[in-house]
Amino acid sequence: MARAHHPRRGSKGYYPRVRSKGLKASIRSWPEIAGSPKVQGFAGYKVGMTHVEMLDYREHSVTAGRYVFIPATVVEVPPLNVIGIRYYGEIWSGKVTLGETWSEKVPKDLERVLPKRNHVPTLNSESAEVTEIRLIVSTNPREITGIPKKKPDIFELKVGGSSIKDIEDYCKEKLGKQLSFTDFSKPGKFVDVISVTKGKGFQGHVKRFGVKLLSHKNSKHRRMIGTLGPWHPDWVRNTVPQAGQMGTHQRTVHNIRLLKFGTKDEVSAINVKGGFPGYGLVRGDYVLLHGSIPGPSKRLVKFRDASRQRVPDAESLDINYISIESKLGD
Repeated sequence: MARAHHPRRGSKGYYPRVRSKGLKASIRSWPEIAGSPKVQGFAGYKVGMTHVEMLDYREHSVTAGRYVFIPATVVEVPPLNVIGIRYYGEIWSGKVTLGETWSEKVPKDLERVLPKRNHVPTLNSESAEVTEIRLIVSTNPREITGIPKKKPDIFELKVGGSSIKDIEDYCKEKLGKQLSFTDFSKPGKFVDVISVTKGKGFQGHVKRFGVKLLSHKNSKHRRMIGTLGPWHPDWVRNTVPQAGQMGTHQRTVHNIRLLKFGTKDEVSAINVKGGFPGYGLVRGDYVLLHGSIPGPSKRLVKFRDASRQRVPDAESLDINYISIESKLGD
């Protein structure tokens, strides 16, 4: 007799499936690194996708050492403005802000979004309580034409290293200046991508969880579940797939390989004919990522050092061709 096999639909790892608090994702944890000070994150705006032909660098792939076509995502990464430094300490309940240092000169676009900067005392790492230092940075959407906004986004980036004193010196050196993507990572390395997915609104059981349609002999409906659960326990459990919000969830994709970094003088290498659908042409610094990432075009995307890396970085990548053909079906 055949053994019954009925895997559940929808991963419990993503519960609760509710809307994100905002469209700007937050990085909730950072990996620990040693060595010289280094910024551990960056941000950019998703452009769209294309495909490239390159030598398969994956050692255990069935096509290892051969040229293959792979999907790739383009993200525009204009430089970030370093506008402040924030010092953290550790107490029984977690991290607590000990002080801040702000740049005397900030971009004009930040006048409407900057918080008050005179109510928090400045501090340095001479205090024994300081355990972590982060940079307060802002984006530069005015420098790119694909984003219909001029107001910058403000967030924090952790600076990793072995010595708090060296980290503070690094942060003070960067204060008031700009960070380039090359300060964060380079092609061949892995990164984690954090973003908010495309919103799909209120959806039903079948689309939201992928449950099977009921039999055509069923009464009154087909795109529903057959039962809400057993009599006992006498309440509807959260394991039952039901209709609700789909999309606009924060998601983290681990171990995305960086294929290429280009400056604003090299945009002709990836700009497709007619521009990317829903975005247009890339006019600033950009990166090319292996595969897809969460979110629609124009969505703010954040990068972080890979926290679950198991495969070593690639020393060199042999990209033979990047498609610049129209994505509009012409």
